[in-house]
Amino acid sequence: MDLRNPAVRWGIGLSSGAMVAAIGLLVLEGTTQLLVFGIAVFDTISTPLILKQAVED
Repeated sequence: MDLRNPAVRWGIGLSSGAMVAAIGLLVLEGTTQLLVFGIAVFDTISTPLILKQAVED
């Protein structure tokens, strides 16, 4: 797995965000569900950026 490839980094972020969102959708409800959806969006965006920094250093 080559983390220098942006498609790999974004794929990791999208898959982890999708898993968190699926748990929120299937298990939780109400305000907690919205919080988990926010965490999923944050995870989807931040994971590729953190992995990019790790590869560059």
